[in-house]
Amino acid sequence: MPETRVEMARIDVSTFSLKHTFESAQPLTFYADYSEASNTITYPFKGSVINIMHTGGAEKGALTVLGRDREKAVAEVKKRFRLDDDLPKIYKRIGTDLHIKRAIASYRGMRLTLNDPWETTLTFIISQFNNVKRIRLITKKIVERYGATVFDSAGKPIAKEFPESRALAGAAEKDLQSLGSGFRAKYIRDAAEYCTNNLDLYKLPAAKYDKLKESLMSINGVGEKVADCIILMGYGNLKAFPIDVHVKREMEKLYFKGRKKKLREIQEFAERKWANSRGYAQQYLFHNARLGGG
Repeated sequence: MPETRVEMARIDVSTFSLKHTFESAQPLTFYADYSEASNTITYPFKGSVINIMHTGGAEKGALTVLGRDREKAVAEVKKRFRLDDDLPKIYKRIGTDLHIKRAIASYRGMRLTLNDPWETTLTFIISQFNNVKRIRLITKKIVERYGATVFDSAGKPIAKEFPESRALAGAAEKDLQSLGSGFRAKYIRDAAEYCTNNLDLYKLPAAKYDKLKESLMSINGVGEKVADCIILMGYGNLKAFPIDVHVKREMEKLYFKGRKKKLREIQEFAERKWANSRGYAQQYLFHNARLGGG
């Protein structure tokens, strides 16, 4: 629920879908609360709670934003949902074949999001060999157990913040397992300890893809695919092209006539075909494949 004594702001948006963005298996999918009936999303942010309502259509509409501090809430929403991205131009860059054009038509307005690097790291470690429903269940339990409490202006607890790495660094593996994380518990704890004591995620070079990927893969439990997810959604680098089983199968089916290909070959193909916008191409292919689109 929104806090009491909140400030309201309106942001005009175009080529934007809150529904498709929320449902596309990005970090907010795993812990924010979305209502399709009212087209609203609610999530904690730096000691407050942000509530967003999307009105209008995918081509032209508005976001009504509620938060404790109007300016901070607006800045957060613009950054988180990458509202400065010119999607029509991006669509022209990536919509070079019928497959991508169909995905764009099905999920028009879906945005990549830009999230906190640790938040992104944790959610995608949890995502390994997992489905969206279970990722969300585990993530919500971790937030509830380890997140700091958010209070409204009357002192009433209204939410839990996404926990920082240091909140999980001392967690017992068995406690994390009790939240449903299974074999991922070790990787969650190791990553929390490493990112608290050895690797400052907030000082890594977002624009330097190779160096950034190398640093992220020094975290126990972070392989190629997870590193690319973090680079794409935690640092906003559109050179990342995460390849999971859905994307690999889809790429082989659509672009290689069903022939099996190595990950390196798919990466090189994506770089040639979609250049520095390939992160968006991946998200549309992934979401379309995951939901069984053609």
